[in-house]
Amino acid sequence: MDTRKRSIRILMFPWLAYGHISPFLQLAKSLTNRNFIVYMASSQINLASIRGKLSEKDSVSIKLVDLHIPTSPDLPSHYHTTSGLPPHLMPALKKAMDLSRPRISTLLRTLKPDLVIYDFLHPSVPEEAAAHNIPAVLFLSPGAASSSYFMHHCFGKPTSDYPFPGIYFRESECGRYSFVPKSTGIEASDFERFRECVNRSCQIVLIKSFREIEGKYIDYLSFITGKKFVPVGTLFQYPETRENHEHDKFIKWLDGKSEGSTVFASFGSEYFLKESEVEEIALGLEKSSANFILVLRSPQGQGTEIQEMLPKGFADRVGERGMVVEGWAPQPRILSHPSVGGFLSHCGWSSVMEGIHCSVPIIAVPMHLDQPLNARLVEEVGIGEEVVRNRSEGNLERGEIARVIGKVVVEESGQSLKLKVRELSEKMREKGEEEVDVVAEELIRLCGIELLPSNSMKGHEFFIYGHEFIVK
Repeated sequence: MDTRKRSIRILMFPWLAYGHISPFLQLAKSLTNRNFIVYMASSQINLASIRGKLSEKDSVSIKLVDLHIPTSPDLPSHYHTTSGLPPHLMPALKKAMDLSRPRISTLLRTLKPDLVIYDFLHPSVPEEAAAHNIPAVLFLSPGAASSSYFMHHCFGKPTSDYPFPGIYFRESECGRYSFVPKSTGIEASDFERFRECVNRSCQIVLIKSFREIEGKYIDYLSFITGKKFVPVGTLFQYPETRENHEHDKFIKWLDGKSEGSTVFASFGSEYFLKESEVEEIALGLEKSSANFILVLRSPQGQGTEIQEMLPKGFADRVGERGMVVEGWAPQPRILSHPSVGGFLSHCGWSSVMEGIHCSVPIIAVPMHLDQPLNARLVEEVGIGEEVVRNRSEGNLERGEIARVIGKVVVEESGQSLKLKVRELSEKMREKGEEEVDVVAEELIRLCGIELLPSNSMKGHEFFIYGHEFIVK
């Protein structure tokens, strides 16, 4: 084992989705504050978005590495990301990532990292790392409740009952969501990827979670897999403090609303609402008495206009009570504003954690993947309420949406939710990055390297394919 006194070099392989890249990047930033050097490997289009999120200080210790993912007529380079990717191209993106395996091997041989941290859709990464005698650790960006549900079927007895009845899929959901155990419709390849990634992780598995919310689920993961699951905390990306004109219109609009009166409605970067869903959500917001910001997106290349997605006359009827935004909004900045009193969310795990961190109760509208399980957890913890779809067809209904918005944001009954989410937010902030300190200790132990003081890497040179990176 290498015991020289130097910084630890980590090579990260997040999945090609913003909801995965973001926690990997936040973890990288936290680790570099503890004397780690991080190489972040991804596609060109994702690296371009990452580059804009790195400060000059970050760029000293976080280096971006192009995976050179193969292109094809069906999958040009601008589709090497799940953001805006038409759903039918997802299998092609996974295949392209698999074809990058020779490049992964070359990076490991060239960079010679001390450790690899990889995502749960990349089983070839720990295999290649093992071939180069490099320890590899899985980092799960989904939460512990949903992960333990899936792993119960991977590592436990699929026919036995999952021990936490509050986390479950409704019957109507089993056929609608792609990442459900095989007996209810999972793609075999994804099921196998997930299991192999856990099996190949060295001794520990990192997970984006917070013990005060998911302690029993973290412990169950360790029990059924035989791996030590180590929470990394919320990895919250604090809003920029510098002036940003892109944010001005949102903040100015929110400044004109009373405290806690506004709902922020957003559904992530990977799910595109159907016309029927847009209609019911929009009319549900209209029917409620709350102010709102509604973010709508469509897949790349479809060119669907926002006004075409909304019910006829919607904008005129809601007037200044609502703002409809196309494509993007500064979510952490909006959630941090005092006028926001509810988060109408698809319950992607990062969004759930952001809502809690910002003390905003969640109005859960899960769409696919792990989101229904996250929605059940939101209710179990007491920080929000789910909009339940009708039983016959699993469709959203405007009346139910308006009812839950009213209960969470407008009525006195929402006070208990607000108190609970505020309590958890305060605990998160008090703990700060204590979890990352534990993570750093675990990674150091795996590598067996004694760290140098923080300025010890000054002037050290790295060479990657003829490109020189100098820590200045």
